[in-house]
Amino acid sequence: MTVSIDPSRSLEELERDRWPAPPPDATRLIATAHALRSRPVGTLTVEDLRLLIGQDIGLAVLLPLAVEVLRDNPLAEGHMGEGDLLRAVLTRTPAV
Repeated sequence: MTVSIDPSRSLEELERDRWPAPPPDATRLIATAHALRSRPVGTLTVEDLRLLIGQDIGLAVLLPLAVEVLRDNPLAEGHMGEGDLLRAVLTRTPAV
């Protein structure tokens, strides 16, 4: 079964879950994750997907998008090196 995801909508819109603003002393990772949740999912880069999936954020929406990227390029890379998106996807818990 193929899930249709509107690429013009953000994770916040698709999940119907708006997070509160990060605290002023938030780490770069937390601030980045918060910011990425408000961007349209169709604009997320391989690095954005890797970061969010690696933090178990938005998996129901982002894993199908990541699989599409990986079908075209199994070794797609973000900032952590060749194959880092695949590694992020494969290391999620089996329940996912």
